[in-house]
Amino acid sequence: MKKRTPTHPPEAEAIRPETVVEAGEALRRLAEAPAGTEPPALNALAQDPQMIQDFLLEAREHLSNIEARLLEIEQGASGAETINSTFRSFHTIKGLAGFLDFPVIQEVSHEVETLLDRVRSGELKMTPERVDAVLAASDYLAVWLGSIEEGACGRAGLPPPAPEALIDRVRAASSAGAGGAPGLEGETPAAAAQTAAKSSRAPAALIRVDTAKLEYLVDMAGELVIAQSMLRHNPGLEGAKTPRLQRDLTQLARVTAEVQKTAMALRMVPVGQLFRRMTRLVRDLARKSGKRAELELSGEDVELDRSIVEEIADPLVHMLRNSVDHGLEGPEERLAAGKPPVGRVWLGAKHQAGQIVIGIRDDGRGLSRGKILDKARMRGLVGADQQLSDAEVWQLIFHPGFSTAEKVTGVSGRGVGMDVVRRHVERLRGRVEIETSPGEGTVFHVKVPLTLAIIDGLVVHAAGERYIVPIYGVREILKSEPGMMFTVEGKGEMALVRDRLLPVVRLAQRFGAAPAADAGAGLLIVGESEGLQFCLQVDSLAGKQEVVIKSLGETFSRVRGIAGGAILGDGRVGLIIDLAALGPGARRLARE
Repeated sequence: MKKRTPTHPPEAEAIRPETVVEAGEALRRLAEAPAGTEPPALNALAQDPQMIQDFLLEAREHLSNIEARLLEIEQGASGAETINSTFRSFHTIKGLAGFLDFPVIQEVSHEVETLLDRVRSGELKMTPERVDAVLAASDYLAVWLGSIEEGACGRAGLPPPAPEALIDRVRAASSAGAGGAPGLEGETPAAAAQTAAKSSRAPAALIRVDTAKLEYLVDMAGELVIAQSMLRHNPGLEGAKTPRLQRDLTQLARVTAEVQKTAMALRMVPVGQLFRRMTRLVRDLARKSGKRAELELSGEDVELDRSIVEEIADPLVHMLRNSVDHGLEGPEERLAAGKPPVGRVWLGAKHQAGQIVIGIRDDGRGLSRGKILDKARMRGLVGADQQLSDAEVWQLIFHPGFSTAEKVTGVSGRGVGMDVVRRHVERLRGRVEIETSPGEGTVFHVKVPLTLAIIDGLVVHAAGERYIVPIYGVREILKSEPGMMFTVEGKGEMALVRDRLLPVVRLAQRFGAAPAADAGAGLLIVGESEGLQFCLQVDSLAGKQEVVIKSLGETFSRVRGIAGGAILGDGRVGLIIDLAALGPGARRLARE
């Protein structure tokens, strides 16, 4: 979604008539009041919930723009338009805050506006210290917006700190040593091109829709798909399928598919806004750790389900913290290794085989296989003589509390980050893969589905019931052959798959159904959860199907191993298997 810069109070045409009357009455009473009379305690417009929400949305858009422009300035794009864009954002926030009686926001914005006005007029240069002061003001305004939102929702919280110290800091930055134009000559060609591209984008026509209405529309589109599928498989139509009926059913299927596709597209948002937030994170982390680092973004226009974008933020933060704190070397170490003193981190997104792949890459020291194995053996995660592949060694860093850091810092070192990453990503039906080269850097590939509302699954039979196994967790499917199954003392049933013993979970027994007469017959589905594999034994495979995920409600929310349900073409419900929940027993056996 494109940002828009308002030139008037947001959604002014939506103000209710009674609110305007109240405001007019308040102004009339103020004009008629005797000299020295205190002004009214309340601004009628400031009490309008819709006005408050519009203000919060507009202000946060401007704060996001401010942060992005300031980071561009630090990277050399300190041209006139970049400074002017930052100035306009603060000016707009000040105007809106004054309109709604938020004097602190108005005062802080005014002081920063004064500083930026001196910069754009050529009296001052935009030094790193001044960038820090403006960023601090932006952070302070964000805290105030959060406090206003809490109040609007009826939740009492701690008020933000007084602004005096911040105002003094901004004033000091504004009055400190003047000199020179704001760095127009020093702007790098790449930064200038980047700024020009952003300013040339045409604004999109936008309309605001309540999230609840959007979710309801998506749900109804899913119901429409289910109804269309049930109609197509209705036994009553089997003997009445005339050519015209067939054409009508085909047309209905086409229209239904288009409606579902459009409804799902409404949930999709570009990852660019999330990625740009990470630029500030890398900047602050590098400063805190005494390093120099730059973040390069790509694939900002790639779209993801809104709920996935919200959930993926924490994993990205943890991985970027590790890349900067553990991956990148300090300037001296990099120079000694023949690298430039400024470390580079890449964050990008792309489509791949129906998934979105988010990559985090750094040009740092890479992962140390020896250190990871030593730490794992010390903690008992790996046997003394156990041999692991590189991929298995890299997966060890996702264990809770695992860290190879020699000291604990304010950024990392306690081993509480990467296990959070895996839990979050697997909850999104995704996985994390690692590539690394000593001395050259590390790449994390986070693979997640496009949406959480629809899933591709294998429809399988087990003891007369149908289940749906999500394809994202399936590695291969094998026919169970005599001699593949073993019972290992203390470990239960195992299957020999490609010279590896994998734990077996019999789906029918897991849910209390009667097992097949021939315990060795059927299919073995090799699934993966948290980097470890196990076999899911089923009777037969019915096929592959895209299904709409439906919640089973509070009654079945505690049933372990079931992620939800889906209405199949014949109207019956198929249970969706939660591989991560079925895996704990298998993972415990695999580690022993």
